[in-house]
Formats: sequence, structure tokens, C-alpha cells
Amino acid sequence: MNIRKGSLNDLTALVAFNQAMALETEDLQLDHDTLTRGVATLLQGPEKGFYLVAEVDGEIAGSLMVTFEWSDWRANDYFWIQSVYIRPQNRRQGIYTKLYQAVKDAANEQGGAASFRLYVEKENTKAQQTYQALGMHECYYLMYEEK
Repeated sequence: MNIRKGSLNDLTALVAFNQAMALETEDLQLDHDTLTRGVATLLQGPEKGFYLVAEVDGEIAGSLMVTFEWSDWRANDYFWIQSVYIRPQNRRQGIYTKLYQAVKDAANEQGGAASFRLYVEKENTKAQQTYQALGMHECYYLMYEEK
């Protein structure tokens, strides 16, 4: 298995993974053009964040996106983990564990992180169990949104 930062060469795979994840977790069809523009923008703007991809036998088997949120209280960035997707045939093989460790390693290379955060669907108990097994815990905060 090879873990590396995503690049524009991975655009098609990352778009496909995002579409599959949205359909699987929220039964949501994402607009292909908007999604492609969103993924490409992040890949071209490292100040916004980065993608990590996991390759197995030369094929991308999983990926995640990291974005940054500045904390004035901690004078450091929170690393937000988003758009996590592992191909169904590659699940339960330790891919997310290696991706998560790579996120932590990237944070250390940049001087650390305030913490590592993510949000997860309330019904996605398998993912929650994975995150808990890696030392993450449910936060104190609720999330609100206005569209």
C-alpha cells in the first residue's frame, strides 16, 4: 500500500469517490461539474487543504480530504478530515488507519495541529467504531447550518 498526497492526476478518481460516498451515505447525487471544480480547486490550492490517496496494487483504493480551520484559542489549525471514501472491496483492510496516520504525520511536518476533527453521519456506526478505535471521541459541540 502506498499513501501519498493527491494531485490533479487523481481528479477523476477523487470525483468518482466523492460521488460514490455522497450516494452511499446520504442518497445524494452531486452535480458532476460543481464537484469537479471543487476537487480541482483544492488540488490546486494547498492553502485550503489537501487530499491523501491510498494505492493498492497501483490503483486508488481510498482517499480523504483535509481542510484547515484556524483556532485563535490554540494559535494553530484544526485538521478537518472530510470526504473519506474506501472502495467497498478494500474496506476493513486498515486503509483508513494508514490514511489517518498520514494526516497526523502531515500535521507534525507543519508544526502540529490543534486537533483532528471530522463529522460522520449519525447512522454510520461502522465508521464511528473505526474512529473511536483510533482514539477519536465524540465532541462536545453540535453542528448547525444555514443554506
